[in-house]
Amino acid sequence: MGSRLLLHVLVGVAACSRDAPRELRLDVTAPIRVEITSCAGSAAVTVEVANTPEQIKIGLMHRTELPAEHGMLFLMKREKDWSFWMQNTKIPLDIIFITSGLTVAGVVHRAKPSSAEILRVGAPSLYVLEVNGGWAEQHAIAKGASVRFENLKL
Repeated sequence: MGSRLLLHVLVGVAACSRDAPRELRLDVTAPIRVEITSCAGSAAVTVEVANTPEQIKIGLMHRTELPAEHGMLFLMKREKDWSFWMQNTKIPLDIIFITSGLTVAGVVHRAKPSSAEILRVGAPSLYVLEVNGGWAEQHAIAKGASVRFENLKL
């Protein structure tokens, strides 16, 4: 009986671990958007969400275009200094790293398609937003800008 109780406790602890998948609540009737407010004002993109390990691994690979004002939001499992690369990615991207406090940790501008270069900003992030190359510069997105998610509750 004691070992069964220990098993239940261990299962409960594992379910609450930092790497356990977060429950997402989506309004499926409305698009998910990310709005970033900078010194130049607010700009928003409609996003696809990458939440599973497979979705995060594939990201925007193999796509030949990304519609204007669209992107992909990666929901990472924990906050750390994440790194990305552009292998098998055919379009230039801006990669915006976002903290758990919903501010921009840093931006990689115009990442070169098909590059194996490791891209990071040297600061912890919990979310990563990929958009068309040049979008961040066009909207003056920089470290410290505030971020808001629409139709996504974490």
